[in-house]
Amino acid sequence: MNLKTLFPFLRWRPYRGETLRADFIAGLTVALVLVPQSMAYAQLAGLPAYYGLYAACLPVAVAALWGSSNQLGTGPVAVASLLTASSLAPLAAPGSEAFVALAIQLAFLVGVFQLALGVFKLGVVVNFLSHPVIVGFTNAAALIIGLSQVNKLIGVPMGRSESFVRDIWGVLQQVGDTHLPTLAMGMAAIALMWAIRTWRPRWPGVLIAVALTTVVSWQIGFERNMTATLDQIEEPEARLLLDEFARAEARIAELNAEIAAKNAMLHELYKGGGDRSHEAVTLNYEIELIKLQLKDREDENRRRNRAVRSFVFEMVPGADGAPARFYALGKVPAGAQTEGHRWRIAKATSGMLKLSGGGEVVGRIPEGLPSASLPKFSWDAFSALLSAAIVISLVGFMEAISIAKAIAAKTKDKIDPNQELIGQGLANIVGSLTQAFPVSGSFSRSAVNMNAGAKTGMSSVITAVFVLLTLLFLTPLLYHLPQAVLAAVIIMAVAGLIDFGAIRHAWQANRHDGLAAIVTFVVTLAFAPHLDKGIMIGAGLAILLYLYRTMTPRVAILGRYHDGTLRDAKVNNLPASEIVTAVRFDGRLYFANVAYFEEAILEAVAANPKAPYLLIVANGINEMDASGEEVVRHLVERLRAVGVTVAFSGLKKQVIDVMRATGLFDYIGQQNIHATADIALAAIYAAAGARDVAADPLRPRQAA
Repeated sequence: MNLKTLFPFLRWRPYRGETLRADFIAGLTVALVLVPQSMAYAQLAGLPAYYGLYAACLPVAVAALWGSSNQLGTGPVAVASLLTASSLAPLAAPGSEAFVALAIQLAFLVGVFQLALGVFKLGVVVNFLSHPVIVGFTNAAALIIGLSQVNKLIGVPMGRSESFVRDIWGVLQQVGDTHLPTLAMGMAAIALMWAIRTWRPRWPGVLIAVALTTVVSWQIGFERNMTATLDQIEEPEARLLLDEFARAEARIAELNAEIAAKNAMLHELYKGGGDRSHEAVTLNYEIELIKLQLKDREDENRRRNRAVRSFVFEMVPGADGAPARFYALGKVPAGAQTEGHRWRIAKATSGMLKLSGGGEVVGRIPEGLPSASLPKFSWDAFSALLSAAIVISLVGFMEAISIAKAIAAKTKDKIDPNQELIGQGLANIVGSLTQAFPVSGSFSRSAVNMNAGAKTGMSSVITAVFVLLTLLFLTPLLYHLPQAVLAAVIIMAVAGLIDFGAIRHAWQANRHDGLAAIVTFVVTLAFAPHLDKGIMIGAGLAILLYLYRTMTPRVAILGRYHDGTLRDAKVNNLPASEIVTAVRFDGRLYFANVAYFEEAILEAVAANPKAPYLLIVANGINEMDASGEEVVRHLVERLRAVGVTVAFSGLKKQVIDVMRATGLFDYIGQQNIHATADIALAAIYAAAGARDVAADPLRPRQAA
């Protein structure tokens, strides 16, 4: 095996000083964009912001080293992040340890699936996701991504349920509770990034916006947190919910302990070979029952948590060292003086409450590199994540290869889709070993990389090094970064993905493609947050519509046009011949459309009963299977029986090969198979003999 096959980065040799300088500048430029973007996309994925930095480190370098594109920038991206969040939200609470563990497992599965496709050279499987389906999905996903950040932009909580539309409606109902400093931070970041993009496009607008707003946040004390006890809450409904929440949390801990104990007992039985005993079956049954109870309690607490977070409080400071009291907005007793801020319950644990009275910031980011370890798998997790992993693999690869090909068209580089799959797969596998979530190719960062002068994938390796340095030394500087600014970064990034003109273009090109794009768009929005259903339904519809088109290809009865060419007689109002019926069939001849082919031919013959000849113009028949061969043989036999001779013209080699292999060629006869339609017609008119062919409308010009 060639060394360059195992180590594709060897193609960068010879590596000169001027190439290193160009790659260094490009790598630094991309890193300035990637650091804030990766943190924003981590939060979009439902993870703490610093996991974005983990995903922006090793995966970026590995994808460049083992991919085929010199400029493709891999890392956290909007669509893959949203798919991660939507896939895992039903399985665990976003941001929880269980959620993080599932995201890491998902990255591993995505990587394994992509790597397998690349190793076995099955990159063509991505063709099942047609361009119109991707267009519809991307537009819907971009809208969902943008809308999912609105609550962070205005500083109100957003519930997570089985209906994204309902969650967004809940946010809109809280518009009156907008936290104005949060809104100001977000809008200022959007305005700044837009201005830099418009007037100074070469400047790192995202980094400048993040740096300035972080400094302002630190200076004005944007974050305002405090802790309180349940007794300090003076709203009865909130206290009741919090009390129920605490009792359910205790019950969840008990159920988890029961499951752990019974699993330990089951493990001992398995070690002793009693895995099929009555006791083992009973234990498995009891564990499943407890898991159902656990899921119910967790679902109840998610609903209580959303309800609690929707309360807005005003704080009345305690006098003479007494604790502060929190009243629901507008229910402060007459004469009591509030301190002027609005407070929400950010977190409730073990009787203690964390309240927020300012804007939300990223907070503490652990310093240092992520720990390296294998993801912990269970069969339940594998079965739950498999469909999501397949969807993210295909969508992520389509995004990456589309970007790589677009860049290669400008740089004249060669792109190998299977090698790119290997690069993306290894990036996700290595990322999962270092606590990363699924990654893919980024259009915006790839464009920045190319425009900054990147010559080889070394630029991405340099980008990864700068992210590593950020993790080691710069994380304390990001503590005061407002969450609203990360939301603004995401909104600005996905705004360019919304392109309804592409859906309209698909409709104009082909009604079926347009329908597939529209249905994918609507279904993705309707089923959000379960985005995988949208793209699966869209892909299935596109395949069905394709099969429908191939089942009913165009059939034209031909006539002689005034310029001597053969054209559709119905469209051009051409007269019929009394000697020969010429029919053109535009499509493969296979099992799904042979009945349609047979019916169309018999209808054409029946419509012209005087003609003793039938010419099938087969230039459009690119393939024939066993069903097609059988129907052709049957037609020839049937029409001969009623005195109609069947001739063919323009047969492709692959069709003739099938005919020769089955004996159909000899059955039809060499004299009835011709290279072109005019040669066939000349032979037919010659065979007509004594008939008066001079005035026949289909006669070849040379026979006139």
